[in-house]
Amino acid sequence: MAGCAGPVRADRCTVSDLLARIDGGERIAGVDEVGRGPLAGPVVAAAVILPQPIEGLADSKALSAAKRERLCAQITAEALVGIGAASVREIDSLNILQATLLAMRRAVARLPETPTLAMVDGNQNPGLGLRTKLVIKGDALVPEISAASIVAKVVRDRLMTRLARRYPHYGWHSNAGYGSALHRDAMASVGVTAHHRQSFAPLRNWLEDPEKAHNVVRAMNA
Repeated sequence: MAGCAGPVRADRCTVSDLLARIDGGERIAGVDEVGRGPLAGPVVAAAVILPQPIEGLADSKALSAAKRERLCAQITAEALVGIGAASVREIDSLNILQATLLAMRRAVARLPETPTLAMVDGNQNPGLGLRTKLVIKGDALVPEISAASIVAKVVRDRLMTRLARRYPHYGWHSNAGYGSALHRDAMASVGVTAHHRQSFAPLRNWLEDPEKAHNVVRAMNA
């Protein structure tokens, strides 16, 4: 395991090791994404610098929707926030991993101030052009990453709820584009939209099946 000091590069380290080496003058941005697994919609990332602590921060998946909304409002009011996304077209052309890293780069680029250190959830280096530390399960361990997780989740959920008003068959207001039974059944019976990820199964498999391909594009032309 690499230590947390050293050249400008991304490496893995334990949170205790990381925090023990952080200088008090660091401008730390937490970076996280939401939406790698859904069958529809963009992947959204957020970057957050916390000038002061915020109570109640946790992994967005561990919070109720109402608490995420309350915390997101507080984070955007009190912290420095950058939001980035990669579109369905970018996901299909780049692959989901590269699109996720692109969304993270965009989020950091949109921060109102440049951080001296980025703490990124997971084990993939986004190539931010600044000193970066990768923290496994950082969204549950590091406040800045927790804040980024919450903002990204709220922003993406709001987007999918808006899309659900235009495409009501898929249940996006409740499943956020993930492959629930309702969503998959609607894809099979109604067709798909331009917001569906064609590089993801089952859609990719359907496009390769002549008996199903005609149904896949029905809603795209609606």
